[in-house]
Amino acid sequence: MKLNSSLFAALLLGAAASLSAAPLAQSTPVYAKPDTSSPTIGTLRAGTEPISATGISPSGWTAITLTGPHEVYAANNDVTKGLDVRPGAPYLLDAKANAPALALAEKGDALTITDYRGKWTQFRLDKPVTGYIRTPSRAAAPVVASTPADTLPAIQQPAPIVEPAQTAAPVTVGRAAPVGDGGSSALPRLFQGTFTSTYSPLRPRRPYDFQLNDDAGSRYAYVDVSKLLATEQLNKYIGRTVVVYGTARSVGGGREMVVTAESLQLR
Repeated sequence: MKLNSSLFAALLLGAAASLSAAPLAQSTPVYAKPDTSSPTIGTLRAGTEPISATGISPSGWTAITLTGPHEVYAANNDVTKGLDVRPGAPYLLDAKANAPALALAEKGDALTITDYRGKWTQFRLDKPVTGYIRTPSRAAAPVVASTPADTLPAIQQPAPIVEPAQTAAPVTVGRAAPVGDGGSSALPRLFQGTFTSTYSPLRPRRPYDFQLNDDAGSRYAYVDVSKLLATEQLNKYIGRTVVVYGTARSVGGGREMVVTAESLQLR
């Protein structure tokens, strides 16, 4: 009997789809490319049903979709004044220059800043990412000869694979320090704190009209707003947590710090 070629192709595609949707028997690494030497960008736990990605995968590999959200890092130099990541910059899986890249930034990515770590800014990325897993093999069922049931050995079930629960590290915002390693103060950085007016009728006027306070309510930097647009309504930020993009320098013989703001955003 001859089988129509279109029907045969459809059957093959259906078989491939059912295979990719089958729950995984064990924890499976997800690679950035269909190559075991490429970076690992995630792990699927045993029992997970992979979500097939569109496109053709090389033999022995299955393209899958990691839906997210993903915890990623971007270098501060790649963070724009609008607190987005420059298109083409890598989203790294750790705050290290040699960390694996999950994906490259694109214009319009859904990003939320969650923390700051020295030269790096941590984001929550709500974006599906394509990865690759080795296609699970299906072992052929052994042929068992007819044997009386009372003579068959008991089948011992394998112990279930229990994986430790993954707990996301809490985001801690303590005394807000400049995002950087203490190097060149001429480079713009991100600063976070409570935006506060320095004016008080009970004390002499401060050298700058605004300052950033830490969680304890103590000033850790003045804010120079002279570079902001004259139309910027600064009063709406007073008493609220903000992220200032700008450069820092010491004043008062090194006893105080002032940040020259280039942009100001609510956290």
